[in-house]
Amino acid sequence: MRDGEHPVKQRCSAACLCGFRKSTGTEREQAMQETKKERETAAEEKKQTDELLTWYAENRRILPWREDPTPYHVWLSEIMLQQTRVEAGKAYYLRFLENLPDIASLAAASEEVYLKLWEGLGYYSRVRNLHKAAVMIMEEYGGKMPDSPEKLEKLPGIGPYSAAAIASIAFQKPVVSVDGNLLRVFARMMEYGEDIKAPAARKAALAYYGVGISKAKRPGDFNQALMDLGAGICLPNGEPLCLLCPWKERCLAHRDGRETAYPEVPPKKERKKEKLTVFLIRSGDFLAVRRRGEDGLLAGLWEFPNVPGWLKEEEAEGVLAKMGLWKEDSGCPGELAEFSPGPKSRIETEILRKLPTAKHIFSHIEWHMTGYEVQVPPFSEKEREKLRRSGIFLVTRKELMETYSIPSAFEKYKKIALEEA
Repeated sequence: MRDGEHPVKQRCSAACLCGFRKSTGTEREQAMQETKKERETAAEEKKQTDELLTWYAENRRILPWREDPTPYHVWLSEIMLQQTRVEAGKAYYLRFLENLPDIASLAAASEEVYLKLWEGLGYYSRVRNLHKAAVMIMEEYGGKMPDSPEKLEKLPGIGPYSAAAIASIAFQKPVVSVDGNLLRVFARMMEYGEDIKAPAARKAALAYYGVGISKAKRPGDFNQALMDLGAGICLPNGEPLCLLCPWKERCLAHRDGRETAYPEVPPKKERKKEKLTVFLIRSGDFLAVRRRGEDGLLAGLWEFPNVPGWLKEEEAEGVLAKMGLWKEDSGCPGELAEFSPGPKSRIETEILRKLPTAKHIFSHIEWHMTGYEVQVPPFSEKEREKLRRSGIFLVTRKELMETYSIPSAFEKYKKIALEEA
């Protein structure tokens, strides 16, 4: 090598190990082909993303939280819609915002206020976590919602899906939010035949959609387009509307005419069934309610007094005696001993009629209910205080409508109480 000559310019033999060997024509051609293939793949991925976003621009659902996607609005809508249909959720969303328009007002709200605003939506732990998170945001983030999925997931009630949705829609972060609808779309697009509820399926779907969202200028629109595609086009439990799908030419299941064969879902576990007897107790213009315990199903909410099992009328009289609402004890069954004795002087109690049956389905349990409408004489304030100490509160129809949160499980009996009181 001549003095001053750069070693890269030195001619080397094919066997040289110096690292500067010239590429052969075949290697250069292979590298060029790989580069070309990568460019073509990237272009096709961009085209697929553009197809979805074009479709979304023309067909997107007009929803109140989309028209003003502030972090608070997006957060509230995502939590509210976790177990609620979109159409049913609109009115609740608007009512909630009217009363608690921002994070500060939610953080300052009393439990009675936010529970009442949530009444009818069910899964009340959601709104309790909303309140806890609002307090945390005020105290730790100066009233501003954090914008990263990692920080969002540290807030009560926000998991990976909600964190990704909030981060992408409110802050345009390129993170994918994958729910059951998007898993179904993915399974059909790729003919994914494994258990769609397994962690591996979610991981595969995140990788698949992650490519697309990386090509989107507005990641929030990409996620919302997928939401609309899954909710309105790639339908479950029946024929999807493939002719309206922007990805119909790319979908492997559609190509093979096997759309309904996907996704592969494991059989559901049968829900546990429980029987309850509900008491609609009237005292003049008042109705009896009690508060559930702080743990378990519907924790901390108000309800009409009820007991396990379907009781015969004489057994119902025994329960009322335990409450202090019957003139004599008719032998209350042992499993009803949870009722603390109240005032014992009440007489002239009358079971007016047997109430119609009702059923309410939770995610893991079914309530099959029957009930009795009961009339008791008016109570003095002293007697009402004794009732309160035993857990029974007498409230007016107006209070029942405006203040006390009765879960939708008791909706049938609440209607009877309000319409016929």
